[in-house]
Amino acid sequence: MIQTETDEQLVRKSQEDDERAFGELVSRYESKVYSLALKMLRNPEDAEDVLQDTFLRAYRGIKSFKGNSTFSTWIYRITANSALMRLRKRQLPTVSIDDADEREAPINIADWAPGPVEQMLNQETQAAMTEAIEALPPEFRQVFVLRDIEELSNAEVAEILDLSVAAVKSRLHRARLKVRNRLATYFSEPRTRRAMGAQ
Repeated sequence: MIQTETDEQLVRKSQEDDERAFGELVSRYESKVYSLALKMLRNPEDAEDVLQDTFLRAYRGIKSFKGNSTFSTWIYRITANSALMRLRKRQLPTVSIDDADEREAPINIADWAPGPVEQMLNQETQAAMTEAIEALPPEFRQVFVLRDIEELSNAEVAEILDLSVAAVKSRLHRARLKVRNRLATYFSEPRTRRAMGAQ
């Protein structure tokens, strides 16, 4: 049964023009690819385009796939790069990550404990988090989504993005700082004002 074969076996068969084998790889990974694209792009239509683009590129490039990484890492890399290109087009003109301000100091947060008001504002908090992620430069968002949302390790993210672990840590630190600063601004507003805004 083709469903019981490993990714490596399916890749080998796909490289020999076995359409059913490649179809099984698509079936195994399409939901993961779409989920990653959606988390990066926050737009279902764009995520659908990235899904199609990813598997089209994979189909065209499967014969040159050497197996130096797992198929899942390879397909994630194609997805992340495709989504990154869309983000760059959407956010033009963009600031180079080398020019990004990394001296931002986080605002002091008096109380992170979820009181009754915070519990009522869960949706608003989620919206604030979404806005904070969407405001990240594309390269930072790419690392943030893979590491903190997909919960991959630094080493896995480095392999997917073809970066050093040190570069992943640096981008992740700066991304987290930017997200935290935006959320800190939200949480530092008077509670009564936020409560009024949620009504």
